[in-house]
Amino acid sequence: MENVNVKAQQKVERTQAKRRTWLKDLRQDYDLYLLLLPGLLVLLLFKYTPMFGVVIAFKDYNLFDGIWGSPWAGFKYFQELFDSPKFYTVLGNTLLINFYKLFFQFPLPIVLALMINEVRHLAFKRLTQTITYLPHFLSWVIISAIFINLLSPQTGILREVFAFLGLQNVLVIADERFFRSLLVVSAAWKETGWSSIIYLSAIVSIDPQQYEAAKMDGAGKLRQIWHVTLPGIRSVIVFIIMLRIGNALSNDLEQVLMFYSPLVYNVGDVIGTYVYRVGLGEMKYSFTTAIGLFQSLIAMILIITANAVSKKFGERSLW
Repeated sequence: MENVNVKAQQKVERTQAKRRTWLKDLRQDYDLYLLLLPGLLVLLLFKYTPMFGVVIAFKDYNLFDGIWGSPWAGFKYFQELFDSPKFYTVLGNTLLINFYKLFFQFPLPIVLALMINEVRHLAFKRLTQTITYLPHFLSWVIISAIFINLLSPQTGILREVFAFLGLQNVLVIADERFFRSLLVVSAAWKETGWSSIIYLSAIVSIDPQQYEAAKMDGAGKLRQIWHVTLPGIRSVIVFIIMLRIGNALSNDLEQVLMFYSPLVYNVGDVIGTYVYRVGLGEMKYSFTTAIGLFQSLIAMILIITANAVSKKFGERSLW
C-alpha cells in the first residue's frame, strides 16, 4: 500500500514539474509564442473549422435548410459513390495521371539540380536558374494558351513536324491518346526548375570533404554523383516521394480545367474536375462531399503507410 502511495506521489510530482517547466518556457519565450499565435489562428480558421462541413456527406443537404436543418442520410451517398461506374473511371484517371507525373516528372528536378550544381561559371549558373524558375510564376491560363498555340493544327509547330514526317495532322489537345502526356509535359515544364531548389539546397549542405575523399579514391564526376551526391540527398528525395504519395488522389485542378474538354473526359476527368462539375454544376453537394471525404481518408492512409515504410528503412519520417 505504501509503494502505491509513493508511486502516486512521484507521478503527481512529475506532472507538477512538467507544468512548471512549461510555464517557465512560456514566460521566458512569450514573444516567440505570440509570433506563433497568428499562424495557429489561421490554421484553425481555414483548415480545421471547415472540417465541420464533412457532415454534409451524411445528410440530404439542402441550401435553404442549412446543415442542421437537412435530414440525415447515413451512408447513402457513399453507397451511391461506390455504385457509380463513372467514379471508378475518374479514380483511375486520377491515379494514372499522378503515377505518370511521379514516374516521368519527379526525377527531372533531381537531374536539373545535379546539372546546375556542376556548373562552375557563376553568371551562367544564375542565368540558367532564373530561366528554369520563371515558368513557375506563370499561371496555368498563360501556360495553357502557350501550349494550345504550339499544338494548334493550324498555326502550331507540330503541323510542320507532322507534314515533314508525312503524318496526318491532329488536334493533340483534344486527342485522348495524347492528353495525359500533355498534362505531364506541361507540368514538368512549369515546375521542374522551381522544384530543383530544394535539391540544390540539399546538395550544398553535403560536406565537401566527402568529394575530396572520393577524388583521392579515383572517382570521376559520375561516380562522385552516384556515391556522394545522391546518397547525400536521399533523405530529401524520400521525403518528397512521401508527400507525392500522400497526394496520389489530388491533381492540379487549375491545370486540368485549362486543358480538358468533353472530348477527353474519358482520360482526363479527375476527381477534382468531377467534383467541380457535379458539385457546382448539378448542385449535388452531399455526393461530392462524400467524394472529398473518401479522397482525404485514402490520402491519410497512403501518407501514414509511406511514413511507416520510410521509418522502417531508416529514412526521414514526417513525424
